[in-house]
Amino acid sequence: MKDQQPKAELHLQVETDMEALKQVLEWLENIVLPLLPEDLGWQCSLIVNEGFTNAVRHAHKNLHSTTPINLEVAVFSDYLEIRIWDRGQPFDLEAKLDAIIQDKRDPLEKEGERGLLFMHKLTEQLRYIRTDDRRNCLVMRKNIT
Repeated sequence: MKDQQPKAELHLQVETDMEALKQVLEWLENIVLPLLPEDLGWQCSLIVNEGFTNAVRHAHKNLHSTTPINLEVAVFSDYLEIRIWDRGQPFDLEAKLDAIIQDKRDPLEKEGERGLLFMHKLTEQLRYIRTDDRRNCLVMRKNIT
């Protein structure tokens, strides 16, 4: 059975701006990654980078730059959970992933879809949920051990 209580819970809120990616990655490197095994660092950096970039470029593309994007990381003894919250229109993550996987072209040739594929391959669980307050949450679970 998985732990119910995280060893650490970390939060960051930034505006909808690709320039904020630097702040997100610095937060990840300085605050989150020191809590994890060293070999997970590049994977976590990549999935957070892709998730944040998708929120800015797709979910918030028609929203004001002051619209917040929230990032949360909960570190448990054997896994971590990363949540990226946006306020854009929801989309069907499973259908999009199925379409990417069914496509016969090399996924690395499709610049716009690589991020979802990376997140899918580098996590044990990838979900996208819509909440009652009209926000969306990309949930990525990554095993530590």
